[in-house]
Amino acid sequence: MDTRIFHLDEINQAAKAIQDGKLVAFPTETVYGLGADATNEAAVKNVYLAKGRPSDNPLIVHVASIEMVEKYASEIPDNARKLMKEFWPGSLTIILNIKKGVLSKTVTGGLSTVAFRFPDCQPTLELIKEAGVPIVGPSANTSGKPSPTTAQHVYHDLHGKIAGIIDNGPTRVGVESTVLDMSTDQPVILRPGAVTKHQIEEVIGSIDLNHHHVGKNETPKAPGMKYKHYAPNAQVYIVDEGTDWKQVVDWIKQQPFDVGMMAEEKILQQSTLPMNAIQFSLGKNIADASARLFDGLRQFDDQPNVKAIVTQAFPAKDLGRAYMNRLNKSAGGEHFATK
Repeated sequence: MDTRIFHLDEINQAAKAIQDGKLVAFPTETVYGLGADATNEAAVKNVYLAKGRPSDNPLIVHVASIEMVEKYASEIPDNARKLMKEFWPGSLTIILNIKKGVLSKTVTGGLSTVAFRFPDCQPTLELIKEAGVPIVGPSANTSGKPSPTTAQHVYHDLHGKIAGIIDNGPTRVGVESTVLDMSTDQPVILRPGAVTKHQIEEVIGSIDLNHHHVGKNETPKAPGMKYKHYAPNAQVYIVDEGTDWKQVVDWIKQQPFDVGMMAEEKILQQSTLPMNAIQFSLGKNIADASARLFDGLRQFDDQPNVKAIVTQAFPAKDLGRAYMNRLNKSAGGEHFATK
């Protein structure tokens, strides 16, 4: 199968491919998603096949209006409507109970809930409207690998497996959306993202953060809760706040292989790096770092001599909570000081 790059003036052709049951990767403000008609079970099954994704990992359903959610949700609580008004379109995904039989178990993972998202990306909203159906959209990458933040990342993983990719350049946010479960009495964040706990609480009051470990035989309610995620080929080590980067550089010098070094520009500039240190700038702040994290991990995947990646930690608050969630998963919890 040839994988076509759709330009922004070809959205109607990409929508026709979706209507025909084909897979089309699409941009959002967070990461690129792998799109299929959410009402077409065969197409949705092909999403799992293309990604190599476990079948009990439910999919986020992307919509272009609240009316589209109303067609499938059994109820939209008042607090959920308040959040939709405040943060949609945007990087907040809301889990709701759905009407029986409106979407296949292939979409829901067998659950009675679905995660809905209204992305802040005009080309994708046009795609959904033109196709006339909600579109499933897990990250458009090989399952378990760092999420794609450019069309080139998608092509690297999925060319020959999907019909096309809508190219809208690099994504703005770089980490996946916040997932908030509104299907229970007490709302809970299942996955942190750019919409923070504090921002949500300013609208609807107190909410919880998920601390539940999903068991082997348990179906997760949101992506990223159960399976290995965001991991490049090389081992990632988290360089905690307060660590002397001179120690990190000295360790790199001693290694018989290349080491990726992901840090803010001020850290990279103040260090005299050895020849085997391959640097990648995380920019000047947490917003830059979140947007660049997956790109850096993917770049080192294309350098087989890189056997380890040391990556700067940030305070785990607000956007930093989302960044550290992804970094911890990519590192498997491994820290530089305890390696």
